[in-house]
Amino acid sequence: MSITVNGLDELKKLAGSDLGTSEWIEITQERINTFADATGDHQWIHVDPQKAAEGPFGAPIAHGYLTLSLFIPLFTELLDVQGVTTKVNYGLNKVRFPSPVKVGSRIRLVGRLAEVAEVPGGAQITVDGTIEIEGGAKPAAVLQSVSRFYA
Repeated sequence: MSITVNGLDELKKLAGSDLGTSEWIEITQERINTFADATGDHQWIHVDPQKAAEGPFGAPIAHGYLTLSLFIPLFTELLDVQGVTTKVNYGLNKVRFPSPVKVGSRIRLVGRLAEVAEVPGGAQITVDGTIEIEGGAKPAAVLQSVSRFYA
């Protein structure tokens, strides 16, 4: 369920708040192959199911950066900022991939709005995110994302 705020003043009031958990999404071989085509990263561990089945993980795994790229669609399920003109991804402070995501796995985002800071013309938010793997002992990704919202 999404939290909706209207404007930067309401956004600032959420600093330090848990944003909740997104819905699960499945990581399919088709999604992995499409990402490989888009990035040119066709390493066998991702795109060759037969060879990957014999590899260290027993199945193809998603690219770490594929998992990371899904942060934005998962995050938009958690927080909707209305009343701003522009929303931009400003970058990452840190990111780690503690566990591979095997094809057929489902992932979701758990988010916390760590900080809201004023910047010229808007606000910058820092979100602590954990991308969980359904049934997994370790998360797929742990990250700190930075975005800006302009009035």
